[in-house]
Amino acid sequence: MDIEREEDLVEEVARHAGYEKITTELPPSGLAGEYQPSERKRRALRRALVSSGYDEAISFSFIDAEHDGRFELLPDLVKNEQDEGSFVTLTNPIIEGVTRMRPSLLSGLLSAVRNNFNHGTRDVRLFETGRVFVSHTERGNLPFEREAFALAATGMATEEGRAGASRELNFYDLKGALEAAVDAMNLKGLRFEAASVKHLREGQAARVHTDQEQAIGTIGRLDDAVAALYKFRQPVYVAEVDLSTLLEMEERPVLYSPLSRYPSVVRDVSLLVGRRVTLAEMLDAVSEEGIEFCRDAQLVDVYEGANLPEGKRSVTLRVEYRAEMRTLRDEEVDEMHARIVQALESRFGATLRV
Repeated sequence: MDIEREEDLVEEVARHAGYEKITTELPPSGLAGEYQPSERKRRALRRALVSSGYDEAISFSFIDAEHDGRFELLPDLVKNEQDEGSFVTLTNPIIEGVTRMRPSLLSGLLSAVRNNFNHGTRDVRLFETGRVFVSHTERGNLPFEREAFALAATGMATEEGRAGASRELNFYDLKGALEAAVDAMNLKGLRFEAASVKHLREGQAARVHTDQEQAIGTIGRLDDAVAALYKFRQPVYVAEVDLSTLLEMEERPVLYSPLSRYPSVVRDVSLLVGRRVTLAEMLDAVSEEGIEFCRDAQLVDVYEGANLPEGKRSVTLRVEYRAEMRTLRDEEVDEMHARIVQALESRFGATLRV
């Protein structure tokens, strides 16, 4: 009477035949083992950050209540919760006083940085991946969880194979590591927009967006007030992004194209623009012109010093032109380049620097 499904019948046969006759072995499979797409992305992310000189940190998911409200949370956590002050509290913590589930990876990562400082290590680059938690507004529901990854960098930059004076790590070193990690995951590039962030220094903070303008995190220099809580005496740069969103994003198609048989023509242009004009806006303006033979535009140099008008800086871009089926003539390149320069001048009020 108690046999309702296949498993019940199997149990009866095994009981009569003898459980000791069932051997322990892996089930047969005709397929070769492989990583799931999300795991491939995680491994690519780790390899890229390790190649950039970062070490992986692993922190406790439980933190002290003194961290409440210290860091701005991931956008999806705030969107789901609506109340950034609602934290997951443990009724029976395994460590006395550690009563919260972490809403941000930065609390553990900055503690690791401080631990390095206390042991005399001043040049620190760390990253961590893990889950973050925020409580649900309705009682009895499970907390919201997101997978995140965070970076922290401070101290002197290591530039192997280069002779010259050492320099301190800055915002762009951290930004480059984040972009390298996303590129290794074979995803489209991120966009950065200046913003005001609770735990980051004003003027040295940005919000991170996907190419679809979805906010996924923050990056910048740690605010002086927060740095003082950890007793940091040197600049510390941190970033935290929503790894769950990155893992859900579609990978870029990998397409083969043969090397061009025809040479490229490269032209530089130096423009005086307002200090609030971003490089991303200038590169977008070049792309939006839709010039068929314009293949690429890159930053060459930024100058902010003497002999420039107040509120201005000099930005030098390098634009590449190439045709697939023939060699471009100088007159054609001059015409296309003049069109791009005119677009930049009219859009940003820029002036050509000679």
